[in-house]
Amino acid sequence: MFIKHSQIAPMLASGLREAAEAAARAIPPAFPLDATVAVNPFLGQTGEDLAQAAARLGRVAGVRLTLPREDLAARVARGEIDDDDLAAALIASTSPVKPRDLSWLKARLTADSPEPEALPTVADLVARATGTDWPAILGRSFGLWAAGHFDRGQALWTPRPGHGAFAAWREWATHDLTPEIAGLDGFAAHVAEAPDTAERAILRAAERLGISAEAAETVFHRLLVDLGGWPQHARWLLWQAELKGGTDATLIDMLAIRLIWEEALLAHCPAVAEAWQATVAAHAAPLLPTPDQALDVVLQEAAERAHQRRLASLLAAPLVPAAAVARPVLQAAFCIDVRSEVLRRALEAQDGQIATLGFAGFFGLPLAHRPEGTEELQAHLPALLNPAMTSTSHGSEAEEAALRISARAARAWGRFRQAAVSSFAFVEAAGPVYGAKLLGDALGRGRGGMAPLPRPRIEGGLSAAQKAQTAAAVLRAMSLTEGHARLVLLVGHGAQVTNNPHESAYHCGACCGQTGEVSARLLADLLNDPETRAGLAGEGIALPADTLFVAGLHDTVTDEVTLYPDAAVADHAADLDRAAAWLAAAGQAARAERALRLPGARAEDLPRRALDWAEVRPEWGLAGCSAFIAAPRAVTAGRDLAGRAFLHSYDWHQDRDFATLELVLTAPVVVASWISLQYYGSTVAPRVFGGGNKLIHNVVGGIGVVEGNGGLLRPGLPLQGVHDGAAPAHEALRLSVMIEAPTAAMTAILERHDGVRALFDKGWMHLFALQDGRVAARYRPGLIWEEGPAAIGLSAA
Repeated sequence: MFIKHSQIAPMLASGLREAAEAAARAIPPAFPLDATVAVNPFLGQTGEDLAQAAARLGRVAGVRLTLPREDLAARVARGEIDDDDLAAALIASTSPVKPRDLSWLKARLTADSPEPEALPTVADLVARATGTDWPAILGRSFGLWAAGHFDRGQALWTPRPGHGAFAAWREWATHDLTPEIAGLDGFAAHVAEAPDTAERAILRAAERLGISAEAAETVFHRLLVDLGGWPQHARWLLWQAELKGGTDATLIDMLAIRLIWEEALLAHCPAVAEAWQATVAAHAAPLLPTPDQALDVVLQEAAERAHQRRLASLLAAPLVPAAAVARPVLQAAFCIDVRSEVLRRALEAQDGQIATLGFAGFFGLPLAHRPEGTEELQAHLPALLNPAMTSTSHGSEAEEAALRISARAARAWGRFRQAAVSSFAFVEAAGPVYGAKLLGDALGRGRGGMAPLPRPRIEGGLSAAQKAQTAAAVLRAMSLTEGHARLVLLVGHGAQVTNNPHESAYHCGACCGQTGEVSARLLADLLNDPETRAGLAGEGIALPADTLFVAGLHDTVTDEVTLYPDAAVADHAADLDRAAAWLAAAGQAARAERALRLPGARAEDLPRRALDWAEVRPEWGLAGCSAFIAAPRAVTAGRDLAGRAFLHSYDWHQDRDFATLELVLTAPVVVASWISLQYYGSTVAPRVFGGGNKLIHNVVGGIGVVEGNGGLLRPGLPLQGVHDGAAPAHEALRLSVMIEAPTAAMTAILERHDGVRALFDKGWMHLFALQDGRVAARYRPGLIWEEGPAAIGLSAA
């Protein structure tokens, strides 16, 4: 998603314009809380390799982008990373400052690895000179304004609504006395006399601050990073606008605001001018990794190769072949989410005739959904895509009118309860009424379960031909074109949590932070539709007359599965009862496995944790994710992947023209990389890419969270989502993608998709080709494949 020169900053001088655009592109988007989507925090650095990105983010953010060296050295000492891993990683590195040989690398393992230091802003320099914490003052002031300006329904008022961010901030800042009370005399007047557009303000500030075109890109990036998660929210606004063919200038407005602060602080303390010019000169210097950064990236690569070696050995290990089954007694299609791997394995263990599949949780339906009681549309598809159809759960006009009245009353009551003044009256008036509820919730005795939605339907309907074409496309993408059972389950997922602002982050990423219920139920209805069945024959797919599709929802906190038998099921009542019993037994087994990872948990505790409003770790989400495997289920069946692998069903022999392979590589693989890299960034660089401490979170504007009672927005995953209190719960490894398909077919697809190719060429993911379930080749930058286990550093089997 690139920002066009003519759209974002048309008035800036050429060099500064390009620098501003590059700085804006370097910021990842952060989705709001009601539809939290995992985002690659290095989205703006995917054209660089990890070492170069480490140099950039070290300069502008002061963060390390690899696991700590002492952790990696400990793995070497324990033998988890062997000399072959180290040597292969060293050979793969193209850095001119990497260790010269394996002996030198191992000698440096125990040397201190200095933490990067971001180049200082003017605010940092003035804080050192005066003893006043100007970065904190600036952050609280900006955060207070931003919380109101970008509010999505939480605040009672918004400063200057309907205006752009720069104009709204200028009016607000001319009346904000906080900077002047802190000692920044004349700040309001300085803002009042600033240029009237963001572009002119940036030009003037660059001149006054002596920012050259050569230095501007990382200076601007540094200043945007300094505003925490707010620029990431602005990047989301731009993302949304560009999906619709438009644009948004909020990021440039924020840059102008931050530069106006820099101007004022430099005028306030001219003694730092010389230090500031030295900083500008450092920004203008070539951006190159240090020897320590190059070494750490080699060690990170070695850790990933060690993991890949173990995974390849697991896949190659012989298993007792399953007995041939003419027709499964049950098929269940789950989302590729790593949490499904545990339940799929447990379900298959219930009976040798049960087959499971993996497919992205929006089930191939690019939906925008209109829930009951509102005209607002929710995206139920990957964030990379635009919806192609609209669904709704609306009832009759009378039912909708009643729902909207109750929704307005609830909103009004909520605002009365939360407002700064009336909240005290709320406690006095309603406290006794809420006493019983508060006590029950505190004891974990609230109501459990995720309530089913009203039955969804496609608005306007589909023609008979559209139904058949859509169903055929989905079935082919799922590699489910033959051998159908009498009962086929389509199981989406969601998470039942209590008092958790990041609830949507536990839901389905392929459904844009919603649960998979709507998609699963709509697909089941479509596949059961007589018109669809009649048309599928013309698409070359024959569904048995007795096959029934039933939607379900996997609660990933409790491992309970709710089935939605929306279609007539009289002939399948016994099949459904048996499936429900199998699912219940599988859920019990899955809870027993998952409880071992959760601090202080027992299997029987997991349903209670879903109701506990003080529970900071209801589940681990996707922590631990490390691999994406697209292959027939036979490749992974019976192998304990420990809930760490995205499993996508794919049989290339059924893939006409490799269209499904192209879809897999350009959509599910990319979404999985976003998830993997969000967990990676929140683990290795939590100060910049992590969500902070849940215990002191406060929701701001319905957008995100801050720590404490104000300040800057915290994007990314909370500390408790990646750490158990003693050690990281997520192993920060770049995703290993293993696909059973011909290398020539994958090469042809990568040649057509530069953005996807860059993720592999620059090392943000690793790509392997499988053959008969074994690793046969590793992808190397430049559309090259290294074949054979020995050539790619994996043990031969």
